[in-house]
Amino acid sequence: QVQLVESGGGLVQAGGSLRLSCAASGRTFSRYTMGWFRRAPGKEREFLASINTIGSNTYYADSVKGRFTISRDNAKNTLYLQMNSLKPEDTAVYYCAASVRPIVVISTAAYTVWGQGTQATVSS
Repeated sequence: QVQLVESGGGLVQAGGSLRLSCAASGRTFSRYTMGWFRRAPGKEREFLASINTIGSNTYYADSVKGRFTISRDNAKNTLYLQMNSLKPEDTAVYYCAASVRPIVVISTAAYTVWGQGTQATVSS
């Protein structure tokens, strides 16, 4: 089973950018559909984006469409989330997750492996 470790969070001003990474252990990363989620204080976990096993198909939540970009490098066992035009309401702990389903998926229940999360804070 793959293990996931996020990095790249931090403090940024509104309008700025961050690039999150999710490093996967093991040699099976390319078999998983991957997703990004976040949890803001006092709110439930929110789906952000998903990418299929070979990176040919992506899906975004309306809240981040046009601002965030999900990508993967299977040779490096790494998932990315490029976040641009950040807003204070994007402040949250960001998680990557892996699903054995072969297509993009938005349901939290479909993801069976989760990272520990990385904090991103956007100041106004």
